[in-house]
Amino acid sequence: MNLKQYLHDKKTIIEASMEQYMLKGDSLLAGHIETMRYSLFAGGKRIRPILCIAAAETLGSHNNAILPVAMSLECIHTYSLIHDDLPAMDNDDLRRGKPTSHVKFGEAAAILAGDGLLTFSFDLLSAPTLTSQISAETQVKLIQVLAQSAGSLGMVGGQAIDIDSEGKEIDFDTLRTLHSCKTGALITASVQMGAILGNATPAEYKAFTNYGRHIGLAFQIVDDLLNVTATTEQLGKKAGSDAELDKATYPAFFGIEGTRTKARQAVDDAITCLEPFDHRCEPLRELAHYIYSRNK
Repeated sequence: MNLKQYLHDKKTIIEASMEQYMLKGDSLLAGHIETMRYSLFAGGKRIRPILCIAAAETLGSHNNAILPVAMSLECIHTYSLIHDDLPAMDNDDLRRGKPTSHVKFGEAAAILAGDGLLTFSFDLLSAPTLTSQISAETQVKLIQVLAQSAGSLGMVGGQAIDIDSEGKEIDFDTLRTLHSCKTGALITASVQMGAILGNATPAEYKAFTNYGRHIGLAFQIVDDLLNVTATTEQLGKKAGSDAELDKATYPAFFGIEGTRTKARQAVDDAITCLEPFDHRCEPLRELAHYIYSRNK
């Protein structure tokens, strides 16, 4: 398959859906909504919603409910980036090649924009219009998966470990847990939510979950690597920031070549999880390779 064309086509569909569903400001809230939209539409690969769609389509589902569900994942991801960039967190000035939200709009406005995107994601998932396309039971499952992956036992917990680990020596198990929570949890949820929409059997859901965990880990390992090897222009954010903040990373443990090996192994493990789906999951296989080979 032509992965470049696949990514382009899915991204176009997702961004049209985001424009359709996203709040538009024409009142006293116009400034707040503009701040939310600034980060949401600032670019990005849209990997999480694409993974959601690819998982559902692997199981033969093309339900229109996929699009607001996929958008909910991008809202959560964008909120996490806004908050991660704040002065109290990583204190970054650039994101996707543009000034970060707090640089452009101020810290308070950025915090509230993140809060707005976080809560709007659950507005999307709980909307009555979605119930007309999927069962209430499925809707509750989707909400629970997203809440757990984004919360204290998932992404937020990983961010807490990350902040707490700065300037400290941690063991490898802690680093792996940090990565699996901070980045891996939401990527795993993306695949799981697609599987739920596709009415996956318990065995299929388990296979998708394991695939998501491996590519989620691979994604963060490659992020660690690019922070060392890529330029600020390539990344659209400050290169070398992990070393400046004295963060625990895979290159710090294993060096550059050792880190590439770890990333490759995680991708290979992910692809192995897809064996039960034969040719149906070609996009998921190609996405795993893309996660390893990306340069930003």
